[in-house]
Formats: sequence, C-alpha cells, structure tokens
Amino acid sequence: MEQPMYYGDYLQLGRILDAQRPVSFEKGNEPAHDEMLFIVIHQAYELWFKQILFELDYVMGVFGQEKINDNSEDLNLVRHRLNRIIQIIQLLNQQVNILDTMTPLDFLEFRNLLTPSSGFQSKQFRLLEARLGLQLEKRHHQAYYKRTNEGGFTQTDYESITATEAQKSLLQLVNDWLERMPFFTTSYWKDYQSVAPCGIPQHVFWNDYRHIYQAGLTERERNKLADFDYVFFEEIPAGYSPEQLYLLRSNFSPAALRSALFIMLYRDFPMFQTSYQILDALIEIDHLMSNWRHKHLVMVRRMIGMRVGTGNTSGAGYLEGALNKHYVYRDLSGLSTYLIERKKLPKLPDELIRNLGFMH
Repeated sequence: MEQPMYYGDYLQLGRILDAQRPVSFEKGNEPAHDEMLFIVIHQAYELWFKQILFELDYVMGVFGQEKINDNSEDLNLVRHRLNRIIQIIQLLNQQVNILDTMTPLDFLEFRNLLTPSSGFQSKQFRLLEARLGLQLEKRHHQAYYKRTNEGGFTQTDYESITATEAQKSLLQLVNDWLERMPFFTTSYWKDYQSVAPCGIPQHVFWNDYRHIYQAGLTERERNKLADFDYVFFEEIPAGYSPEQLYLLRSNFSPAALRSALFIMLYRDFPMFQTSYQILDALIEIDHLMSNWRHKHLVMVRRMIGMRVGTGNTSGAGYLEGALNKHYVYRDLSGLSTYLIERKKLPKLPDELIRNLGFMH
C-alpha cells in the first residue's frame, strides 16, 4: 500500500536539515558557535537564487518568442514573476541584517577554516547576473571570473557559467522586444499634425518631442540636448570621450530606448501599463541588486576591514568596484533624464490609438 504523503518527506527535510556541517565542529577544531548561522544564511541565499533563476527561465521564455501577444496572459505573468523576484531580493537584503548579528570576533573564530572558498564561487549568483545581462567584459576585475585555480570555480561550474554567458540574456531579449514595437510605423502617423519646425531628420514625433524637451531645459542643462541626440539617434557629440558615451548608453540600442521612453511617456494608456510595469520592475531589480552589493560591502568592511577575501580577491576593494560598475539596466533608469511634463506630451494620432488597441 502506498504511504500517504508526509510533510518532512515532501520537503526533503532529512537532507536539508542534515546539510549544515560546521567545519569548526570537526574533531581537532574549536567549535565556533556562529558558523552555524553563517552556513544557514548562505544556504538560504542559494535556495532563493534557485527560485530567482526559475522565475527568470519563465520570463526569458516569453521574451524569447518571435512574437508576443500583448493581449495574452504572457506579459501579465512576466510582470508577476518579475515582481516576485523583487520581493525575493528585498528579503535577501534583509537577511544581511541577521548575519550582522555575528561580530567580527565571532567570524574570526572560523574564518580561516573557509579558505580558499568564498561567496565569489556561488555559481547560481553568477548565472543570475549573466541571465539578467551583466556581460563579462563589463565586470569589475573581469579576470577574477575566469579562474579555475584556487579560489576560482571548478571546471564544471566554469563551463556552465561560460555556456550561459554565450546565450542571449534577458536584457538582449527585452532589447529585441522593444525594437519590434510598431509605434512609429509611418501609416499610423499620416494624419499627425506637427507643432515644431523641422529640426532633425527623424520621425515626426521625435522632432516634436525633441523641440518640447529642449524648450524645458534650463541654461545649465543645455548639454542634455546633445545627450538626447546620442542616446536616441546615435549622433556623437563633439568632444565627448568614450567613457562619457558609455555612461549615456551602453546596453540598449537607440531604437529600443525610443520605444522604452515612449512607453514611459504614455503609460497611462491601458495598452502600455503592463509594458511600463515590466520596464519599471527591471529597473527596480537593478537597484535592489545594487543595494545587496552595498550591504555586502558594508558587512565585509565591518567583518574583515581591508584584509584579503577568503577567495583571494581584494575583499572590500573588489566589492566596491563591483558596486559601482555592475549595473545592468542603467540605460532604462536613465530615461527619466529625458521626460517632459505630462501636460506637454504630443497628442497621439487616432490611427495609432486604434491600431494599438486603446479603443475598440
């Protein structure tokens, strides 16, 4: 007779609760009480990383489709999954507060027993970053990430991470999705009444929008017009360094950013609400990941000061560099620079409104 389902068996609690093996408790070592907390916290992190990757699999599956039906449940579920990821990362940030109940002296009781392992070797966190869109060449101290020596990854994990980095990331899939947006098809704008003199050889909407944006800039903001032209039309301003251009736009194409800005501007239309909330969720995930890195940096400085990390990284110095550099969706968050007042938005033509499903 088949045994009824039992709570502990269903959750595999025997395996999970037997997976905490403090090294300091092994024969010949002095037991360090806080090592149990250290292990439980990091195992909990890895379980939540697994859930985030599971949610990202779904989201990337939707954006990987050649065509996404905006009237289907797909985008709504994408929004829901991304919001779940946001809640998980918020929880991960809170878990740092629990780890902070361990003092530096408590940590020193078992720290040397961990060498050369470190959180740097979290395969799942590397996969998470790669799937979100953090590219190897844009990482701080990128050489750290391609090590299979002491303190680096095992060969198997190295190959798995490398394979993931070679695939399209969520950022690239979202870029493709935005580029496919049909907002600026000529037939939708044939009856549009322009309100600005011809200024740029671009779409009539963007000519008007650029004119309105320029009129709203203060004297100290005049250089933002050159930024606008580069971000959305790739017109390189005179005297800008490669570093300046990179900070203005690095990951998304001008066409994708035009669509993203358009969605942000007209988010009050029902058709755009889900798309806007998806873009906003990606920005929030990026910010929360930055918050996590900052909390980690503060914690490491508190625990070991400026000592070398157990995985042979530069410790707090490495974490500070990663905090400043590892933004994925900076291009999207930067679009707020180019917003105008809602009351000054150009009126959309009726043909566009009808074809995008705002009216029936």
